[in-house]
Amino acid sequence: MSAGTGLITPVVVGDEVVSEKGTSWISRKGRKHDGSQPTSLWVKIVLAVICLGWFIPVLGLLITSVRAQDDATNSGWWTVFTSPSSLTRLTLENFGQAFTQADLGEAFANSLAISIPATIIPILVAAFAAYAFSFMQFWGRDVLLVLIVALLVIPNQVALVPLLKLYGDLGINGTFLAVWLAHIGFGMPLAVYLIRNYMSTLPKEVIESAKIDGASHFQTFWRLIIPMSTPALASFAIFQFLWVWNDLLVALVFIGPGANQPLTIALNGLLGQQGQGWQLLTAGGLITMLVPIAVFLSLQRYFVRGLTAGSVKG
Repeated sequence: MSAGTGLITPVVVGDEVVSEKGTSWISRKGRKHDGSQPTSLWVKIVLAVICLGWFIPVLGLLITSVRAQDDATNSGWWTVFTSPSSLTRLTLENFGQAFTQADLGEAFANSLAISIPATIIPILVAAFAAYAFSFMQFWGRDVLLVLIVALLVIPNQVALVPLLKLYGDLGINGTFLAVWLAHIGFGMPLAVYLIRNYMSTLPKEVIESAKIDGASHFQTFWRLIIPMSTPALASFAIFQFLWVWNDLLVALVFIGPGANQPLTIALNGLLGQQGQGWQLLTAGGLITMLVPIAVFLSLQRYFVRGLTAGSVKG
């Protein structure tokens, strides 16, 4: 502060003009900054409601998974807070019983055997297609892209019966191959759409430089485009893996109960015909949540970048 004037002396730091206290005023590029903009109250309220809406079901799942069978069948999980005496009956035996009764170990391995190929294969195929749609010129390119994207509006359920008949003729019903092909076909349009949108934002100068250096399309694709497209690939990997891991309908139609059943079918068998067994179902559900949570947390830094790329240009 200048002596005798009562004014705060501005100091230039980089591209910004700041006060002696460090509060940013205005940048050299003409953008005004406010170092202490408070978040609106309604924004905080909306975020709190959304977080609460996600937290309450998970809390109910957790409480039900440690309740005794009689308590879980005869009363809601929220009664734990109104009847403190029920806290003495909480138990961890449900997890062991669910793991043994549903054979979750084998079902867990089956889910991995289904989800990993059904995630990797469509990513590879869609990445090749997205490269062609973005950087190669061929007859009917735009029409073909529109047809692929239009498949997003077709419900997957309309293809289940024809696929079931086709797989029956080929003799692959009840195998991993049947569910792989189904998930690859259902996930391909979204994969091509997301990855192509991202690749279209990549600088064309990189492709031109690679051509000048004599690189083939495959070399350009594998050494340049794939590393630069990691956010889009990771975004679709999250979508596809979570979809396949949590899928019940496709697995039930093309695999069904048996030696190859995934976790979703195994968990479905824990619930009795009379609706009993909620405590086992929720315990098994918590076990199956571990892998999707780990996948999302490991790839979340790419998630928003991959989804928003290509949405705004200019």
